Amino acid sequence: MSIRVTALTDPARTAYSRRLVWLAADGEGNPVGTASLHLPADPGQAHLAELAVRVHPAERRGGAGSRLVEAALATARAEGRRAVVAPAEHGTAGEAFLAAHGFRRALTLRHARLDLTAAGGQEAAGAAHPDYRLVSWDGTVPDGLAASYAAARRAMDDMPMGEVDHGTTTWDVERLRTVARAVAERGEHLHTVAAVTAADGAIAGFTELVVPADGLGDGLHYGTAVLSAHRGRGLARWMKAEAIRRARDRHPLLTGLVTDTAEDNSPMRSVNDALGYRPTHETYRYQRLL
Repeated sequence: MSIRVTALTDPARTAYSRRLVWLAADGEGNPVGTASLHLPADPGQAHLAELAVRVHPAERRGGAGSRLVEAALATARAEGRRAVVAPAEHGTAGEAFLAAHGFRRALTLRHARLDLTAAGGQEAAGAAHPDYRLVSWDGTVPDGLAASYAAARRAMDDMPMGEVDHGTTTWDVERLRTVARAVAERGEHLHTVAAVTAADGAIAGFTELVVPADGLGDGLHYGTAVLSAHRGRGLARWMKAEAIRRARDRHPLLTGLVTDTAEDNSPMRSVNDALGYRPTHETYRYQRLL
């Protein structure tokens, strides 16, 4: 089958990243697949690119996927990227496809779900801590906490990520506000719980939850992290327990909360287990070094 790959213009460029997109079409001009290459602009991730390839099931094994990958990898090299990461679902053709193109499995993500329709009470296991207090907000972080929250985001930098060369992300107040606006523009609800030190009110850790616009179905945990100086004190479990309690109270029709955690992030997986989350499935991140 004759395949033509065309580079498209993506309108979603931001100050923090840009995305390149390609369309594969057959000899008659019919679209058969797409590829996108996400290029972070952050200096700590200047080596990284994230690839997504999609080919219609009826058009697979005709060379479209390979042509799309070739175009994306050539561009990643030209952009000076050293690592390209791509997702794959467990047990799908995507795993074999990526392996055939020089990618290897670098990260396993364990997905888990808390059933909110079952009897509650697990969240009460999050005990209070005398040296800290919990604060919470909806949407954009309050001005008085914004600088501290931006600084606390570095707690994500050493999060276990298997063998993926994920790099680091630089956060400032404007970036926090940009993320909150993006969630709001989708009509979803962003809820954050943070632990602050009793001594100076600085944020020591945080957990984020995004709930669908109609409050139905499952909410999604975005991130939970504790700064290294405050770890080992149960803050993650305490914050997440409060997030669960608030979700039950504020969104009574919500049926569950879902999360994904790196296989090698044993502390966070233990927190989820203790709070009643149960495994559902695994996904993978494949990586190719250029």
